[in-house]
Amino acid sequence: MSLAVRVIPCLDVADGRVVKGVNFTGLRDAGDPVQLARGYDAAGADELTFLDITASAQSRETTYEVVCRTAEQVFIPLTVGGGVREVRDVDALLRAGADKVSVGTGAVTRPDLVSEVTERFGSQVLVVSVDARRNPAAASGFEVTSHGGRRSTGRDAVAWVAEVCGRGAGEVLLNSMDADGTGTGFDLPMIAAVRAVCPVPLVASGGAGLPDHFTAAVAAGADAVLAAGVFHDGHLELREVKQALQRAGHCVRVPPAVRVR
Repeated sequence: MSLAVRVIPCLDVADGRVVKGVNFTGLRDAGDPVQLARGYDAAGADELTFLDITASAQSRETTYEVVCRTAEQVFIPLTVGGGVREVRDVDALLRAGADKVSVGTGAVTRPDLVSEVTERFGSQVLVVSVDARRNPAAASGFEVTSHGGRRSTGRDAVAWVAEVCGRGAGEVLLNSMDADGTGTGFDLPMIAAVRAVCPVPLVASGGAGLPDHFTAAVAAGADAVLAAGVFHDGHLELREVKQALQRAGHCVRVPPAVRVR
């Protein structure tokens, strides 16, 4: 039996509030993270991702107090990221209630961090977040960015994913900067290119607008699909996405209170 496809709402948090933009810019307020987390848990989300998107750019740690309050409200796996630069940051987030920790800029800046975290806590704890965009100068056509998409790293995205998997990453969160917030669909060629070198679960992010976009991402190679704005705005419900995935023949987790017809 195949593993269930996970549908994951994402809380992009800045200054203690959930925000959403387009292509990582033009951020607008989308609500209180604790309230949204509680609602998504009740609605049947498989996991929840909490990303402090300005922590790295502002060279500060994730807001632990907000993480603690969010963790208290959910009974599904919680991944937290933002500003993680050292093993001690991972330890602090796990103690604050995170089940998994996402590392992006910190890993690009110091790749040994990936190995250090997995050696200390195990691969299952570490999600490497890859913010990628199209660049014809990159060998694969996709390059890695850092600091919330603000800086080019000169790294090829596909080669970087292969490297972090080799260093022990337990999961890869692939964010398409070009598709982010557009509602035009996930970057399917990017997903397929990364899938070819990624032996661990791959989470696709960026571009969701319609239920069928999620099924297309899974067909391209994603094990899980993540979205933010379409859920926060009420444009899509988790129920609709799971219905579409189930109609496409994929296994999904259906809580007793969430009937998928």
